[in-house]
Amino acid sequence: MMEAKPFSISKWDVLRAYQLVKANQGSAGVDGESLEKFGTNLKGNLYKIWNRMSSGTYFPPPVKAVAIPKKSGGERILGIPTVSDRIAQMVVKMAFEPAVERIFSADSYGYRPGKSALDAVGITRKRCWQYDWVLEFDIKGLFDNIRHDLLMTAVEKHTDSAWVKLYIERWLTAPLQREDGELTARAQGTPQGGVISPVLANLFLHYVFDKWLERHYPNVKWCRYADDGLVHCRSREEAEHMLSVLRSRFAECGLELHPVKTKIVYCKDGSRKGNHEHTRFDFLGYTFRRRVVKNRKRNSLFVSFTPAVSKASLKGMKRKIRAMRVRSRTELSIAQMAKWLNPIINGWLAYYGAFYRSALYVIFRHINRALVRWARRKFKALRRHKIRASKFMERISEQCPRLFAHWRQGMRGAFA
Repeated sequence: MMEAKPFSISKWDVLRAYQLVKANQGSAGVDGESLEKFGTNLKGNLYKIWNRMSSGTYFPPPVKAVAIPKKSGGERILGIPTVSDRIAQMVVKMAFEPAVERIFSADSYGYRPGKSALDAVGITRKRCWQYDWVLEFDIKGLFDNIRHDLLMTAVEKHTDSAWVKLYIERWLTAPLQREDGELTARAQGTPQGGVISPVLANLFLHYVFDKWLERHYPNVKWCRYADDGLVHCRSREEAEHMLSVLRSRFAECGLELHPVKTKIVYCKDGSRKGNHEHTRFDFLGYTFRRRVVKNRKRNSLFVSFTPAVSKASLKGMKRKIRAMRVRSRTELSIAQMAKWLNPIINGWLAYYGAFYRSALYVIFRHINRALVRWARRKFKALRRHKIRASKFMERISEQCPRLFAHWRQGMRGAFA
């Protein structure tokens, strides 16, 4: 007779967790095992995870530390769990997330099912029209500084499951393994890159910020996407007060507001007058500032405080095009080039084109010029003739205006 397991975990949940992890892809952890390699013995590997988790003997391996560049300069350390550990974390996430998701605030948008960054940008745009001032705040090193004692208190408040609590606690203290093999113990934080980490970070900030603000300042409007947040205010004095109380609140919970990225901004538009130090801010890849916009109903222009793709985002897109070495892909036909580039262009259009789409003209002009350079390399007759190559691409855009995704938006000009 088979001995009963201490914890009741469904094998189907482990399989479902694997399917979700596989769909998200991701690189190998410290053991070097890829998703493809894991799948060569899928049944045995999934059974091993289920057996150990059900027995209470699952101990997470070290998390692989990977440094990635930040847009603002410097590096961010991501923690990459092994494939097996990502699956185990997904099993716990599936059991735990529904319990906390229903208590989270409507104005928390990051890493949540049914919510997106564009939702946060949209509500922010509306509120900037309603309120003259905004406090933009950024939490410095959120994932590295979450206090384990406070987080586990919150976890225990929302689950009675012994195995969920057990494994969350073990993941919090799993060491980071550096590139040279050195292990770094962790007494605080949760690795940015872990499957369970976003849910835990949201839960922590729910009590540190969201619920605290709703209790003490119920009339203040705010929006948060993970560690980036905005508080809308009626006056500069109110914004300065909110900055002071939030700095104290975060400090008592072990967190610090970023000294550079946190600032008070005046939402200056056509009717709001006066000179102030900050009249723009960046949020989720968009820059909010004073712009001339069109009133479609009245067919007239007016000045509004509204978002458009940020310069930093445009630079990132240009870097992406350069890294893809578009001009060197001479083995591709123009149709194959379109098939290769269109998913990326469509992604940029869908996200950065949701508001003030004309600001994307800069990047699409950059792509068109990259296509001209490609044509000059591919066709010998165009190699020494930049103007002829530009006209060649212009003719293609006129004959096949739907070939590239940005051409379909009428952005076919500027090949020279």
